[in-house]
Amino acid sequence: MNPYEIFWQPFAEFAFMRHALIGCLTLALGCAPIGLFLVLRRMSLVGDAMSHAILPGAAIAFILYGLSLTAMSIGGLIAGLVVVLAAGLVTRTTQLKEDASFAAFYLVSLASGVLLVSKWGSNVDLMHILFGTVLAVDAAALTFLASVATITVVALAILYRALVVESFDPEFLQSMGGRGAWAHFAFLILVVLNLVAGFQALGTLMAVGLMMLPAASARLWARELPAMLAIALVIALVAGYAGLLISYHGDLPSGPSIILTAGMAYFISLAFGTRGGLIRRWLGHEHLEA
Repeated sequence: MNPYEIFWQPFAEFAFMRHALIGCLTLALGCAPIGLFLVLRRMSLVGDAMSHAILPGAAIAFILYGLSLTAMSIGGLIAGLVVVLAAGLVTRTTQLKEDASFAAFYLVSLASGVLLVSKWGSNVDLMHILFGTVLAVDAAALTFLASVATITVVALAILYRALVVESFDPEFLQSMGGRGAWAHFAFLILVVLNLVAGFQALGTLMAVGLMMLPAASARLWARELPAMLAIALVIALVAGYAGLLISYHGDLPSGPSIILTAGMAYFISLAFGTRGGLIRRWLGHEHLEA
């Protein structure tokens, strides 16, 4: 095959591939920066917990309306916001830390969602909700993904200063009282929004992958935040594009192919990254720089 057949023909010939590509690229615009702030704030596992928290809402919407992405997205959004509020309330009124309260709600949410779908659906329905079908993304879903990406970019521009301060000096932001709490809550809402958007394409189990893997990779290549944001975005975009090509030519599931491509970028970064990569450490370069 020539380069055109490998790298572009699938998107030129098939509308569903073009929709999937646009969906992945749009999803990357919102997920990459959100994931980076989660990594910097040491909230990576909180992001994973919240990705499963949307499952009961999506399951209930599925039972009531069938495989309607709009209904399941609304249900997932409501469930995610309920978990955010409940976990925040538990954190503020008990001795449990935020990660512990999110973990508890995550386990209950995941078990409830699987139980609901298993009881009133089928194994095929369960697999669809858990792992998504990016190749089934339609115009309505693309509009939703674009709306979430736009809201995320605008909101991050507004919250940028507060998020940077909390990432590197959380005690200072906590001393600001209400402003710090509102910035934190707004950020969690953005996390839920992007996970719901990712759920449409990648399912509840893998939606967090395109959020966390590029962010973790970028952390190994750059020191400055703008550079990390740019690297995370590029990795997420390339993972979406390359993952779709791999799934098409290899006749493989699209969602896992995208996440494994992002995972490959992470392992490459882990080995060769200029800011903490294993090979650089073994060669002693970081010791000499210090």
